[in-house]
Formats: sequence, C-alpha cells, structure tokens
Amino acid sequence: MIKESYTDKFYTYHSKYISNILALRPPQHESLEIFAKLCDILSLKKKSDDDGEDFYNEDLAAVREHFPTLTSFERDFPSVCFALATGIGKTRLMGACIAYLHYEKGVRNFFVMAPNLTIYRKLKDDLGNTSNPKYVFRGLDKFVDPPRIIDGDNYEAFRQGQFGVNDVVINVFNIAKLNSDSKVAKGTPARIKRLNEVLGESYFSYLRSLPDLCIFMDESHHYHADKSFEVINDLHPLLGVELTATPQIQKGAKKVDFRNVVYEYSLAHALNDGLYVKVPAVFTRKDFRPEEYTPTQLDREKLNDGVRIHEETKSKLEIYARTFGKRIVKPFVLVVARDTDHSKEIMEYIKSGDFFGGYYHDKVIEINSAQRGAEKDENIEQLLSLEKPDNKIEIVIHVNMLKEGWDVTNLYTIVPLRASASETLTEQTIGRGLRLPYGNRTGDEAVDRLSIVSHDKYEAIVNLANDPNSLVRKVYYIDPTSSTQESKQQETVEMPSVYDSVLNDHSFAEQLALTLHETVSPQGVEVPTQPQPQTLEVAKFVANYTSKSVMDLNRQVKTFDAIKDDDTRAFVKKTIISETLRQFPSFGLKPEDLAPVVENAISTCVQALTDSVIPIPQAVVQPFTEVKQGFYSFKLDTKNMNWHPSDDTLLGTELQEGGQTFELDIEYMASAKVDTVENEIVRHIIVHDNVDYGTSADLLYSLVNDAKDHFLSYLSEEETEKVMRDRQKTIADIIYLQMNQHFYREETEYKASEMRPFSRIENSFGGKIRTDDIYDLRATLSASEVRSKVFNGFKKACHTLYKFDSDTERRFAIVLENDKTVLKWLRPSPKQFNIYYGPGGISRYEPDFVVETVDRIYMIETKASNEIGSTEVKEKARAAVVYCNAVTDWNSVNGGKPWRYALISHDEVRLNSSFMGLVSNQVSYKQLEIDDMFTNE
Repeated sequence: MIKESYTDKFYTYHSKYISNILALRPPQHESLEIFAKLCDILSLKKKSDDDGEDFYNEDLAAVREHFPTLTSFERDFPSVCFALATGIGKTRLMGACIAYLHYEKGVRNFFVMAPNLTIYRKLKDDLGNTSNPKYVFRGLDKFVDPPRIIDGDNYEAFRQGQFGVNDVVINVFNIAKLNSDSKVAKGTPARIKRLNEVLGESYFSYLRSLPDLCIFMDESHHYHADKSFEVINDLHPLLGVELTATPQIQKGAKKVDFRNVVYEYSLAHALNDGLYVKVPAVFTRKDFRPEEYTPTQLDREKLNDGVRIHEETKSKLEIYARTFGKRIVKPFVLVVARDTDHSKEIMEYIKSGDFFGGYYHDKVIEINSAQRGAEKDENIEQLLSLEKPDNKIEIVIHVNMLKEGWDVTNLYTIVPLRASASETLTEQTIGRGLRLPYGNRTGDEAVDRLSIVSHDKYEAIVNLANDPNSLVRKVYYIDPTSSTQESKQQETVEMPSVYDSVLNDHSFAEQLALTLHETVSPQGVEVPTQPQPQTLEVAKFVANYTSKSVMDLNRQVKTFDAIKDDDTRAFVKKTIISETLRQFPSFGLKPEDLAPVVENAISTCVQALTDSVIPIPQAVVQPFTEVKQGFYSFKLDTKNMNWHPSDDTLLGTELQEGGQTFELDIEYMASAKVDTVENEIVRHIIVHDNVDYGTSADLLYSLVNDAKDHFLSYLSEEETEKVMRDRQKTIADIIYLQMNQHFYREETEYKASEMRPFSRIENSFGGKIRTDDIYDLRATLSASEVRSKVFNGFKKACHTLYKFDSDTERRFAIVLENDKTVLKWLRPSPKQFNIYYGPGGISRYEPDFVVETVDRIYMIETKASNEIGSTEVKEKARAAVVYCNAVTDWNSVNGGKPWRYALISHDEVRLNSSFMGLVSNQVSYKQLEIDDMFTNE
C-alpha cells in the first residue's frame, strides 16, 4: 500500500464528519485523508487559454514533495489517481471526495466520466437517486436533497430550472460515446471540436465556463492514454481525480504504470487483510485427466461440477442467513464462453434435459455482443437485478461483456471455458465475484469464498499459485462420487431445540385450551374433546408467552432452576395472567379463570427446561495478543550437499530384434529456463503454510545464496547453475527443514469477558437433498453418505434433528445416547458460543458437542488423528479451555457444574466405547501445549 510521505496526518472537521457519516472503510478513509491534504497543497486555480504549459508546475512540485509516487499529472491540469481494488468501494470514495470539495472548498460543479454505458447508468443512480440503497451521500446534511444529475440529454431542462433544490451539480458523461463519435473523416475540425459536437455547443460552452469544475474519472485505465480523451483538457478543470483497480495501460506487449498514483490498495492487500473481498479459490476434480476429453466433453464436465458447487453454496448461504438472522443471499454462476457460437452451444446444453433434468431451463441468460435491441436490454435488466430475491436467474453466460461497473455481491461460482490460466486469474474475470454480500467477511468459508472451476488448467493455476503475487492461494478438490444430477437439488431444514419443539407443539396449546374451557364453563357442562377457536387462541398466546418468560427469566438470573422458587414462580404467573388479560380484553376472562391454565403452562415449561436444556453461560472469548511467527536468521548448513552436475547423455534402445543400445548427447538447454534458479528454489519453499514471503524474503534468498556459494567453492558457475536447477526441489526441502529449526512463534493469549446467565439453546439449520428422507441415527449408511444426511431418533439430545460432519461424529452421538452417565447432549448451533481464535480473532469456534453428566459439563471436539497436532486445532483448544475455566469459576459461586474441554481422536470412537472411557483417553493438554492453562482439575 502506498503511504503518504508526510508524518502528520491531515485531519479536518469535514473529512472526519464525512468519513464517519459514510462509514468509510480504512482504505477509503486513508484515501480521503490524502485527498484532503492534496486539496490543501494544490492552488485549485483555473487555467485560461492564454496560460502556458508551465501553469501548474508549482502545483506539481508541491505535490511531489509530499507524494513521491506521483511524478506527473499526465494531463494539462492537476490529476491524481487512487488505485483501489475491485470490491473496496471506489464509487463511495468518489462520493466522499465530491462531498469534501463541496463542504471544505465550496465547489458546486462536477463532471464524472464513465467508460461504458453500464457504469454510466450506475453512476447516475448511485450519485443522484436517494431511494437507491447504494446512494453514496446518504446521511450527509447537505445532500439530503440529491445533487442535480445532468447529462447531454437533459441539459436544456436543467437550464430552464426543471431540477431540484440542491445547488451541487454533477454532470455524468459516457466517454464511450465520445470515442464512438470521434471516428470522423479526413479534413474534419480539430479533435477538440468532437467533444463539442458530442455534448452540444451550449452544453460544452457551459461546462467550459464553470469557474470550479472538478473532473472525476471512473475506471480511468480505459481512457488514461486514449487520444480522444485529450479533448477534456480544453474544459480547464480545477482538478482531476482518477479511480481504478488497475493503474496501468497496455502498449503492445508492454504495461505502462500510471505516474500520478497517490494511494494504492491492491487486491493483494485486500486478500492479505482478509476483510473486504471474497477469497478466490480454484477447484478441480481429484484424479481428473483433461486430455481424455474432447473440448465439448470438458466444457460439460466443468459446467456440471460448477453447478454442483453452486447448489452446495446456495445451501450454505441459506443456512448461514437463517442461523444468524441475516437476509438470504441467492448466488449465481458466471460461465465465460470463448465466442458467440460457443456461448450459444453452452446455452442450448444448459437448457436441455441432459443438464440436471432441465432444472435450469428458465434460470439461465446469455450476454454477448451479437445481441441487439429488446433482447439485449431485457438481459441487461436481468443482470442489474440479479441480487433481488425475485430474480430467478442462476446461471449467466457471457462473452467478454461483463467487466467493470457490474457490481453484484452474489456471484459465487465462475466457470471459465477454454480460457488460459492467466485469463482465468485476471482481475477482470474474478473481480465481478469479489464483493461480499454482507460487506465484510463472516468467518464462514462458504460465505466468504469465490469458487473458480478449472479442470484443464489445474497445473498451470497451481504454478501461478506458487508465485507470491498470485491471486490464487488454495486448491480444492471436487468429490466425483455423487448420486444422479436430479437428486442433488438442496433444501434447508430447521433443526429446532427440544424445548422450542415441545412448547410449540400444537397439542400443548390444545391441552391448555381444554383446561381453560373447563375452568370457564358452568359446573356440569361437559368439556368438549376438541378446543374451541376462542379458547385455543388464548391458549396459544399463554403457551408462547410462558415459554419465553421462563427462558428469559433463567437467562437473567444466576441460578439455572430459579423458576422453581415459589416467590419467583408467583411473580411470573402474575405477569403472564396480566399480559393475557391485556391482550384479550373482549373475551371477558378473569384472573381466576387463567390461573390453572398458566400454572399448567409454567409446569410444562419448567419440566421441558429441566429435561432438555444444558445451562450454557454467556461469555465472549477472544485473543488479546496478536500471533507473531517467523524465522530467526541463520547460515545454511551445507556439509551434506556435495553434489556434482549430472551427465546429460540419454540412453536409447532400438525397439527391434537385435536392436542396439546407444548414447545420445544433447547439449544442456539454457533456453529451457523459466526463471532464475534462485527464484525457482524460493517458490518451492513458500508453498509451506508457515513461510510468509513478505516477512521472510531476505532470509530465503540469503539461504539460497549460502547454497550457491558452497557449490561455487568447488564448481564452475555453469556447473553450479546446473546442480541447483536439477536439484532445486531437494535444495528447497533442505532449506525449509533447517528453517523450521529456527522457527519462532509468540503464542496467542485469550481472555473471557464477564460471565452472564445461561443462553437459550439456539436452533440450527442444515442442508439436505430434497428427495432424501430424515434418517434414524442408527441407520446403516456408508461413511461417505453421512455428511449429506439429516438425522433424528434422539432421546437425550437438546435438538430434534442433527447433521454430522463425519461418521465419527455420528458414532459418538450413538455412544452418548447409549451411555447411562450422559444426561443430555447437543451439537451447538454456529452462534451458540462466542469463542474466537486465531490472528485477529475473526475465526469463530464451533465445538462439535456439549455433554452433561451428573457432576460435570464437557465441551467436546472429535478430530482426525492426523490433524490433532495442527496449529488451528491447538488454537481452538486454547480458546475453548479459557471458556471452560471462566464458566467453571462462575458456576462455583452460582450453583452450577464445572466445565471441561476434551479433544478426542477419531480412531478412539467405537460403538462399544463409553463416554468416560473416551474422555479418559482424550488427547493430553500437554500435547496441545496448554497443560498450564487448565486450572480447575
């Protein structure tokens, strides 16, 4: 990230006000601070036709003093560039800068340029439509009435005063229109006249006459060096502001960087910060051999796997939304076709019955440059509304049409067909899917991930992934084992707690209604077998209100069974009766009529609470020191690296009777080198998770040079080069092994907030295949099937339904059901615990199980034996132990049970296991490096 060279931050009242009201993200906030500084440095004076080329030299010198990254304005007026990655919010920054110029400098007139029609329409809506949820000035007092948005078509109406009251005027112009109208015949007027012709004489003259015109250029890399753009110079603006994610232009095979960048927050920064964009991840199928498929077959395999990922993502998004009470996001798939003929071929296949049984026939649209008129307009409208829940489109096919300006947050899967690895990984391709639907990352991998399906370019993308500057950091595998396509449609199932299930049961309300009917009926009147509508309505209210009251009471007091206290129970009873009478004033009910009904309801709720709820106190556990790790500097030990270059001679044998064996000398081909051998070795090292290139680069190259110096001590330069290139992987492995001997890590410490009474048992949500049944816990299933199923058949569980991530978890649940020492157990909802771990404390820990016995409550994690020693497992355990310690201390003075954390290896879990036997054989705290943390043994 480019930082300003000045040491004192430049703050003004207005910059702070705008930043707070618009809730700017840190990169936007930093950009606005820099912009405020620039506005203070620049003279902001208008150039006339008589002023020379050196008119702004003093401004340039002043800016360069503070911003050495700017070496030229690149225009005839001061113009600066802010380079922000896709998804960070360039339009909002534009709005903040416009607002700052108006508040601080009194500027009223702005000229905003867009590179294409899509962005042109979007900008007019974002800058001037207060009903648009993305209106960029929302909350600013001087923009309660929107700015007047002017273009060439409505200029005359503006001149006649047919616009609103805000004195801020924003002229929006589509630069593509200028370019298309610039193709004039030989002998036409100078280039400047073309802008005049496009805008109209009066409109152009009006803009040129404005004393305070400031120009904003969105996605400026499209026209940064376009000669037709030079005509803008004649407008003589005070200031130009450029916004782009790619501050460079292509000149033939060469890329030329902008020279007027004052701030950069690249996609690499955004991915490293882990907050503002999705994580792009490349998928392939395990053991896939693309060479065995024709191009059409390969396309179809990738499409099928892309939609399988899409269906899984759709289910995960709904589960997340329902679990945390968020709006449901409807994802879609973007298919990138080679050309229009290829696009039509894909469209026909997706609409056919061969593709998922025709399910997506009316859920796909095609966008390409060959479309015209109504068809194109209709599809564009579909695109612009893809985020709306009522838009049924789930697959979009395009040919080089969807680039900048198409801002959606629900693109989750990209299938690039017949594209190179570099084309797949460009920001133009993946940039459309980087925006997050909830603004920031959630910590849920499925919600925060952009999936790119690329079977045929797997190796090429993996090679790019080894580059420290690559966008791709993870490779996922698709499991090819699946049932028929038609059966893969997903649905989300609510998994309610037993407490909620019992008290929301219709029979509970019916029983209360019959009790009420018996109470209010004259003596001798027979009680009906079915409740009457009026009494049933009252009974439902009593059931729901009592259920909530009993749960809320126990969440506010320190004793789990506080409701059993006579005085407390009498108070709750009185409250429920009073509220019921207030809700039904016309029913003629009396307190004595409701007393037995409410008493019955309280007893049922208390019994359900006692039988089905594990008391889980509320606390937030977070790391309060940041993880620091790296490698101490050292000199490489080369005593076992005494190698010599291999012989380049090939041995051949003729495949015929009496065939001779012969030698073939081939000269060492230096032209085969892809990069320096030093870089190749470093690439092999940085694939390891604990090696961060940014902090370890100096050490890495120092160690490689140690090896090189060793070889040069007895070999020539040519021989050294060959040894290092031939054995690059071995050298990298030796270096990495020695680095680990010099590895350091500052352990994260955790703390728990002040404890509060127990929380309700949160309901869960899970996905399943629509055509699947609900399976009994003990049903005979293969281990691979368990993850996709929903189970019931529990007697001790705190929920009525569960999903399991593995067959180990299912077997463990059976152990809990069978074991007499276990009173209750649950698989917690993702939001049941507020336990956070890892760098920055953004990862939320979800324990596998909570188990209650007579004398203790256990937080349980079942984990594959080969994962137990991982850093992530240890960090989870450390955070969980802090929670268990805090709860134990709190319960010791409030009548509750102590808590204990246990990590159980998956290979220990058998159907004949006992719970206490598994706990006694748990992974030791010493192995987890937290043996000194658990204080309540």
